[in-house]
Amino acid sequence: MFYPGGHGPLWDLAIDAKSIALIEAFVAQDKPVAAVCHGPAAFVNTKTKDGKPLVAGKKVTGFTNDEEKAVGLEKVVPLLIEDEFTKQGGLYERGDMWASHAVVYGKLVTGQNPASSDAAADAAIRLLGK
Repeated sequence: MFYPGGHGPLWDLAIDAKSIALIEAFVAQDKPVAAVCHGPAAFVNTKTKDGKPLVAGKKVTGFTNDEEKAVGLEKVVPLLIEDEFTKQGGLYERGDMWASHAVVYGKLVTGQNPASSDAAADAAIRLLGK
């Protein structure tokens, strides 16, 4: 499963019950889940089978607060991925602004921004080959 970016996931995928259930089912079956840029917002309300936030204790990334500020939308968006993942106990990592940065933690793949699309997709494909 791969969630692309764009600001939309902040409003819809972060709270969509069907999407959340699908992600949780993939995780429970030890299948890879991946997202890039704003796509990781889809993981904000997902839980593991023991009820913990999906990102708790895991290395993750997504569109940074600084990148959101750079595009002037930090006060418009309903959530900031960096803040949400940190609040949930995610081990948030970031690369340079606008540079490619992808993080793989087990079967969870996250990419920081649009420049990270190739790296995140390649990582997800590698996981499918295992």
